[in-house]
Amino acid sequence: MLHGPAAMGEPWQPQQQQQRLPGLGNASEPSAWPSAAAAGPGTAAPGGGGTAAGPGAGAVSPWDIALCATGTAVAGENALVLAVLFYTPSLRAPMFLLIGSLALADLLAGLGLVANFAVRYLLRPPSEAAELGAAGLLLAAFSASVCSLLAITVDRYLSLYNALTYHSERTLGFTCAMVLLMWLLCLGVGLLPLLGWNCLRDQSSCSILRPVTKDNAAVLAVTFLLLFALMMQLYLQICKIAFRHAQQIAVQHQFIATAQATSTRKGLSTLSLILGTFALCWIPFAIYSLVADSSYPVVYTYSLALPATCNSLINPIIYAFRNPDIQKSLWLACCGCVPSTFSSRPRTSSDV
Repeated sequence: MLHGPAAMGEPWQPQQQQQRLPGLGNASEPSAWPSAAAAGPGTAAPGGGGTAAGPGAGAVSPWDIALCATGTAVAGENALVLAVLFYTPSLRAPMFLLIGSLALADLLAGLGLVANFAVRYLLRPPSEAAELGAAGLLLAAFSASVCSLLAITVDRYLSLYNALTYHSERTLGFTCAMVLLMWLLCLGVGLLPLLGWNCLRDQSSCSILRPVTKDNAAVLAVTFLLLFALMMQLYLQICKIAFRHAQQIAVQHQFIATAQATSTRKGLSTLSLILGTFALCWIPFAIYSLVADSSYPVVYTYSLALPATCNSLINPIIYAFRNPDIQKSLWLACCGCVPSTFSSRPRTSSDV
């Protein structure tokens, strides 16, 4: 005697039940660095319906909400920096061009985080091209952000090493050419997922940053660590040169030495803040990318990726909003005046 659906003439379909399980299991996995859906086109409901299978596929992860909120704040903050730089004619020095490059990279990174959230939860049916595009945008944006930080460090080093000829050698045209070359390189990195360097066809090769493969993630992590080591080396050289300049000025002009020493200490404290924040935000995530793969719990990826994205939220505070020239422009734009307590001293080679 048959019981259940078979007894009523309805065929039993075990294969459809088994196909729904991957959709449930992948609904919360991070992807596209790292918040786009791992439940992409390969986990659509059987029959080509285009929607994620299972009742839990549409559940919104709190980690994704946090990343989307961070991306929104990052985009808004860096858009403000770009607006100030664009509408203030006096902020056209090479230094401000590098700050603008950093702000643009972080703005695109914030938009990429928001786009990842949209690809995961709002785009129906899921699109493989959209997932790869969002991943490429984030790779390009964060690569440009790190390279802009390195460029600013190099610029500060040159301003101290060649203090007498710095302003004549570092022309705006030369800086524009270097920034353009850097962006072309970073855009090339962002195109890699779209050109086939992804793991959508071989899920076993996925890194913690789906759809980036484990090998590509390792190359990116090693490159990042090498760039950070270069920044640290430049930082040590900046410290040596700044202290040597302060000692020379103290010997020649005792009266000016106090102001110069104050400027040097401020520059060194700013550099310490820059590299310390950068290391705390990015180093744990880079090391984890080297040792982990897609089989590791996704909560580890999210908990390390969120501080890394917060670095783009901190950059405007360190580089832009602490700058006296940008502060003055902000006061004029917001209030139409500059407070009487505001003092804008001439910038020296020790400033960052």
